[in-house]
Amino acid sequence: MNEPRRSAAANRHPVLLLVLLFLAPLAAAFWLYYGSSWRPALRTNHGTLITPVPLPELALPLAAPAGTAGAMGPASVLRGKWTLLVTGAGEAGCDVPCRESLVYARQTWLSLAQLSSRVQRVLLAGAGCCDLDYLQREHAGLIALDASGAGAAALLQRLPEPRERTIFIVDPLGNLMMRYDVRQDPKGLREDLKKLLELSHIG
Repeated sequence: MNEPRRSAAANRHPVLLLVLLFLAPLAAAFWLYYGSSWRPALRTNHGTLITPVPLPELALPLAAPAGTAGAMGPASVLRGKWTLLVTGAGEAGCDVPCRESLVYARQTWLSLAQLSSRVQRVLLAGAGCCDLDYLQREHAGLIALDASGAGAAALLQRLPEPRERTIFIVDPLGNLMMRYDVRQDPKGLREDLKKLLELSHIG
């Protein structure tokens, strides 16, 4: 009578052991996440995330040679596509750091290959911008807007400092969402942008 009971108890031990082995990692993970202050440090983005900031729709003049009246860009220029946004500075409207940012943006855009049609490059130029021959020669397709007037203040105030050597990403709904320091590895911007384009069904 006792022998079958001992045999049944012995058979239950491996089953209980398997159940414990299965539940122990789940219990540990649950405790780490909900019962402790530890959080994994791993991140998948390379740029600096910004709490989405909606940018105003403003019609700004297209950059034109000094002394000539430029046509107006559409108020929806930052809508409909993913935007690599660069701000100009300095007396010439786009100084050396600005040009470095434009090159960074151009190379990233070119590296997107077939996805590049969903991305545009926009320069918010300072006073006296720009050397249009340079822009047309080196940055074909770039949208250069004159942001030196008072009307652009509402837009520029939404862009966090520092802006020098910085590229901002704006989503197709006009929300500022990420920033990149152009002194960092450009592969980071390309990888993040590709991920956004692959996951997004807008723009």
